[in-house]
Amino acid sequence: MDNFVTLSDEQLVALYADGNNEAFDELLKRHQDKVYTYINRIVKDDDLANDIFQDTFVKAIITIKQGRYAEAGKFSAWITRIAHNRIIDYFRQEKAENLQSCDNTEVNILNRKDLCESTIEDKIVSLQTRNDIKRIIMALPLLQREVLIMRYYKNMSFKEIADVTNVSINTALGRMRYAILNMRRIAEQHDIVLTM
Repeated sequence: MDNFVTLSDEQLVALYADGNNEAFDELLKRHQDKVYTYINRIVKDDDLANDIFQDTFVKAIITIKQGRYAEAGKFSAWITRIAHNRIIDYFRQEKAENLQSCDNTEVNILNRKDLCESTIEDKIVSLQTRNDIKRIIMALPLLQREVLIMRYYKNMSFKEIADVTNVSINTALGRMRYAILNMRRIAEQHDIVLTM
């Protein structure tokens, strides 16, 4: 097929998954400016933005080729989320290695850990983690979700939870246990790290 411009992102993904490399070229052409701009706006470094941009599309290629792409109708959001996760991975790695570049003479004093309570990277990681946790909680069965919300968000004791839900304390404890096990399972299935 010569004219890919009229095809949707999802059609292009399907064609690429079937081995048509030109379909991915069209996807790249459609989304590269937006994704690169998004990355560069956060990292504020052209070379680093290029590296993360390439990592983002390599991850997309691998995911599609492995048949794990399942974001029907949302390619743009999906590729941006991959970029976002790659940025977070970079900042986590940099933080772990405790590297500080001497090449950068322009120091942003508002983004220094020793001068403020949290950095931009901390806030990005924290926001992503909170959003992931909310999505996982909403995926829990209703009774488990109810107990978890009462315990962690309303600070209720298990006795109070048992009274409100009209069950025994053991049942309330059991629901909480299964909620936590299910959260771990859902996080593992979706490759979500729940630590900050």
